[in-house]
Amino acid sequence: MKVLVIISSGDERALPGFMWSVNALKYGWVEDVEVILFGPVEEAIARGDERFVSWIEKLRELGKLPVACKRIAEEESFEVSLQRYARVEYVGRIIADRLKEGYVPMTF
Repeated sequence: MKVLVIISSGDERALPGFMWSVNALKYGWVEDVEVILFGPVEEAIARGDERFVSWIEKLRELGKLPVACKRIAEEESFEVSLQRYARVEYVGRIIADRLKEGYVPMTF
C-alpha cells in the first residue's frame, strides 16, 4: 500500500499527520508515503514553527521531502522562506497523479 498524506491544519491537528508519516517510513508500515503540505500549515512552516519543522527534518532524514503548494505560497508571499523546508510546486496535478497510482489519501 502507498499513502498520500495531505497536511493542511496550521495547528496541533497537523502533528498526527507528521508523526504517522515518519513512523510509517521508519518502520516500513507501507510501501511508500508522500507528504503534501496544503494550506495553513504552509505559512506556519514558512515562519519556522518548530512544532512542524522538527518533523520535516525527521522526514528528510528518512529521504522524504514534503511538497508544498506553490499557488498558496505565491498568493501569501512566503514561497522563498517555505523552500527551506519543502519542495514548492503546484500540487493539484501531483495529488491527482498519486491517486491514479493507487495512493490512499489521509488528511490532517
